[in-house]
Amino acid sequence: MKKVLFFIGLLLSVVNVAIAQKKTTPINIEHADHFDINQTEIPDAALLRGNVRVSHDGVIFTCNKAYFFQKENYLKAFGDVQMVQGDTLFLNSKYAEYNGEIKQAYATGNVVMRSPESTLVTDTINFDRNTQEAFYNSYGKITNRENTLKSKSGRYYANEKKFKFLTAVTITNPKYTIKSNHLDYYTNSGHSYLFGPSTITSKENYIYTEKGFYDTKKNLAYFKRKSYIKYKDRRIEGDSLYYDRNREYASATNNVKITDSINKGLIKGHYAEIYRDLKTQKDSMMITKRAVAITLVENDSMYVHGKKMIITGKPGERIVRAFNNVRFYKTDMSGKCDSIHSDQKTGLTKLIKNPILWNYENQMTGDIMHLIGNNQTEKLDSLKVLNNAFIISKDTLSTGYNQVKGQNLYGKFVDNKLREVDIIKNTEVIYYMRNDQQELIGINKSVSSKINMILDKNTIETITNFNQVDGDIYPEAELPENARKLRGFIWRGDERIKSKDDIFPPEENELDAKIQAETKVEKAKEDKPLEPSKETLEYDKNNPKPKPKAEQSELELVKPSAKQKPIVK
Repeated sequence: MKKVLFFIGLLLSVVNVAIAQKKTTPINIEHADHFDINQTEIPDAALLRGNVRVSHDGVIFTCNKAYFFQKENYLKAFGDVQMVQGDTLFLNSKYAEYNGEIKQAYATGNVVMRSPESTLVTDTINFDRNTQEAFYNSYGKITNRENTLKSKSGRYYANEKKFKFLTAVTITNPKYTIKSNHLDYYTNSGHSYLFGPSTITSKENYIYTEKGFYDTKKNLAYFKRKSYIKYKDRRIEGDSLYYDRNREYASATNNVKITDSINKGLIKGHYAEIYRDLKTQKDSMMITKRAVAITLVENDSMYVHGKKMIITGKPGERIVRAFNNVRFYKTDMSGKCDSIHSDQKTGLTKLIKNPILWNYENQMTGDIMHLIGNNQTEKLDSLKVLNNAFIISKDTLSTGYNQVKGQNLYGKFVDNKLREVDIIKNTEVIYYMRNDQQELIGINKSVSSKINMILDKNTIETITNFNQVDGDIYPEAELPENARKLRGFIWRGDERIKSKDDIFPPEENELDAKIQAETKVEKAKEDKPLEPSKETLEYDKNNPKPKPKAEQSELELVKPSAKQKPIVK
């Protein structure tokens, strides 16, 4: 058994030695008008002049003059040098060298490297046929149908049809300009993979990313790290961004933030879609998953939440709509309803279906509520509560409630604070009256056609009944408990929104916590460039193309004629 193993090992060693000793293919001189050998001038070299044509393992060289070092299997070519590798690569230069032993080429002087998809112009280039990689460290310019690329250095992978840039590179397209220090560009598909600080600038917007993808043919993109899209009036951020330039559509996922620089507004959520109409300037935006719109009102912020929010219209004429369990909060005002419709141009905000509003300690309800703002002062101007208007506030020193109800309510704001209220038609009031020492004088219970109230933050300064007043002021002991509440009375103090965090329902807070945990894990991972997608890698397979006629004719130029025969073997 040991002998058998010994002979097997010996056989393998002999095979390996034979492979190691296998000779490389010699460079083949196919044609030259003149062939000379001058050991004094060019030792150990043959001088080839006039229509020189050389081949080696599938590559063809043509030039005006060449030095061929047969022992070293080495070639130096001068004047109108061209290297052709099948129908995939054409390399032109003033001077070139080629080492047949290691299959490496060097070219300099007005270097032009062409493939079916693109053309590279540079000063000096190196090409390794074993790995099918070309690299240059001098200024280079790459052009194809869609784009022009400029860089200080780069590497080309012929098998993948990919350029790799690790220094300053610029892609110029009629519609935009891409700049990056780390970019992989696939010439067949036009796919670009960006890594590190990168920008995409156009007339319509400015994009920043530190990890992203851009399809320069379809104008589709997605961005993953520290990315944002900036328009004249908006900035869109998110953990992940998708962008379609042809439709001017963008979507953002997780930790989305949209800043409105004109209207001093901010919208947040975990998913958003934005459409822009460049002709009419009528844009539209939808945001959901813990959505909140934050608007600066004087020196205070208004927070509005809905399960879904939609913003449409031109800048300065936006319409904001929020749906399903809408809640809002401001330092001195909060509320909830089923949906909101806010018109920026008119300053009108409608609270629709089951609205409730808290202004300091005052609870207001009605069938429909309208908040009217002043666009010039950017302050709240007035309030309307239509049908079944009802105001309730707790008496500060007892268990009772001050109440006013009627058909409609009209309020006036001063410095964003509700100052005066008129309630008209079928009005009723229950009011705990106190003197300056806050001692209870009695309980006013009356009806009239109109009531006027002057408010000071959470207290009613004065209350005045008008026309057809019917009622009285009762001592506390003479008004029973069951008579101290008006019909339709519902105190909803436990529902009151007391902070900006209260506007979110529990399920949306749970979603936010989950997303923040996932984001933390993702940020802790090592930051690496995006892997090329299946679409990029299989682009030629899924998009077969016939050979261009121009390239076929170039191949014909380098095919040997029937009369041409090798002169050196």
